Amino acid sequence: MKRLSAIAAGLLVTATFIAGCAYQPLGPAQTGWVTLFDGANLNNWNRIGDANWRLQDGYAQADLGGPASSFLVSKQSYKDFQLRAEFWVDDTANSGIFIRCTDPKTITSKNAYEVNIFDTRPDQSYGTGAIVDVAKVSPVPRAGGQWSTMEIIAQGPRMTVLFNGKVTVDGAQDARNPAGPIALQYGSGVVKFRKVEIKPL
Repeated sequence: MKRLSAIAAGLLVTATFIAGCAYQPLGPAQTGWVTLFDGANLNNWNRIGDANWRLQDGYAQADLGGPASSFLVSKQSYKDFQLRAEFWVDDTANSGIFIRCTDPKTITSKNAYEVNIFDTRPDQSYGTGAIVDVAKVSPVPRAGGQWSTMEIIAQGPRMTVLFNGKVTVDGAQDARNPAGPIALQYGSGVVKFRKVEIKPL
């Protein structure tokens, strides 16, 4: 009888241990996500250009700039990652999320990858949801006048983009820019970002 009790107790301890290992509470330490911007401050970013970026009501907003694009540029560089950004633009805004910027002081679609947010771009094939000069989008989604989410997955030369949960770029391949900071663009109109988080891969 004592032997049976000992076996039962051992099985209970083993089951408890297994259950404990299976349970993983959700949180930044477990999921690997790092918050780059949450509306509270711009400590993780450098400002490049003349746009009037400012904190307002829990987001970063710009609605006035110079003749050239302006950026919030992450202080840290990233190579392989998954990025999520929540943003709002008006119907005429020209914005975008640039990744792997090889020159963080002079950012263009030639020395970085520009995931576009530009509903009225003259060449609509590289409008909202496209990677400019790398991967076209069809049909072109519309971002103007609503809060939206852009998700970007970059791993090696392969890049995927989702706009509001729908794939706009599926596994585009380009190896020109292997790593670099993230940059949030202000080109024109009204642009707001309220949350940016990244998960290194």
